[in-house]
Amino acid sequence: MTTMQQIMLAKRPIGTPTKENFRFVETTIPEPKDGEVLIQTLYVSVDPYMRGRMEDVKSYVEPFKLNEVLTGGIVGKITRSKGDHLSEGDYVIGNLAWQEYSIAKESQVRKIDANLAPISSYLGVLGMPGLTAYFGMTEIGDPKENETVVVSGAAGAVGMIAGQIAKLKGAKVVGIAGSDEKIDYLKNKAGFDMAINYKTTDNIHQALKDACPDGVDVYFDNVGGTVSEAVYPLLNTFARIPQCGAISSYNKTGDDIGPRIHTYLIKSRVRIQGFIVGDYADQFQEGARELGKWLQEGKLTYEETINDGFENIPDSFLGLFAGNNIGKQLIRVGEE
Repeated sequence: MTTMQQIMLAKRPIGTPTKENFRFVETTIPEPKDGEVLIQTLYVSVDPYMRGRMEDVKSYVEPFKLNEVLTGGIVGKITRSKGDHLSEGDYVIGNLAWQEYSIAKESQVRKIDANLAPISSYLGVLGMPGLTAYFGMTEIGDPKENETVVVSGAAGAVGMIAGQIAKLKGAKVVGIAGSDEKIDYLKNKAGFDMAINYKTTDNIHQALKDACPDGVDVYFDNVGGTVSEAVYPLLNTFARIPQCGAISSYNKTGDDIGPRIHTYLIKSRVRIQGFIVGDYADQFQEGARELGKWLQEGKLTYEETINDGFENIPDSFLGLFAGNNIGKQLIRVGEE
């Protein structure tokens, strides 16, 4: 085989992205030069933050460019090496192109150990989502024993780990998710004390009030919008809000307008802090070590939704905004 498929950004979305925003292109498999490796793509990660990169607006990460190959977290296997440190057969992780094979300098990827954990987990619980949950919850949320923690988007790759970390710290944890299957997972596998289906609950504020009779001390927010508006009145004095995401607004074409929250923040002296995982880059080793330890001890569980086939990457990405995934959404492109 001498050719491969790659996926480009064909046009910028207006509102919810569609397949028309992507274009498949066939091209020649490249050859590595000195100091480079050729990597066969095995698993591709799709993540909600990528929606923001499809817009041509200033943000914490550079926008994707039109008519260029999209990029993201990828685990692959080295098939040819002209480097000094990585060999054929090594598994690596890196921010690579959405294509079946990639060229990278050795410094652009990191070798991973398939004997310690499944290679897919390095894109989830042991990767960016797990670290996001770890630092957001431990550094900003800082839950104490017997406090009440609420997590929105709780059945996602970040939310389910964030909630379990709060449980390990001795807190009572209530999750918010959007299907009965997700609710069952949170309560019966992830160990949440309570979980609420916001799509079928008549009054989510009352449901949260019933689930949190002592109020809310930490709100790990992945969603924003009306879900968060139901939480704000329940915030206790000196509550903390790690603001991780706002997926409810990612595809809005107009302003995201809602109730004013300032009174709640002032009255309860709430600390709300937006963050991205890169803020804690100098602590990544510490976070990965702790997550790996909990995983080996059986104190953390995780879920992956894996779709097969390079051609299914766009559909898997679009499915994030329909809530189709439980845990980390991945696409398996090649055989390990």
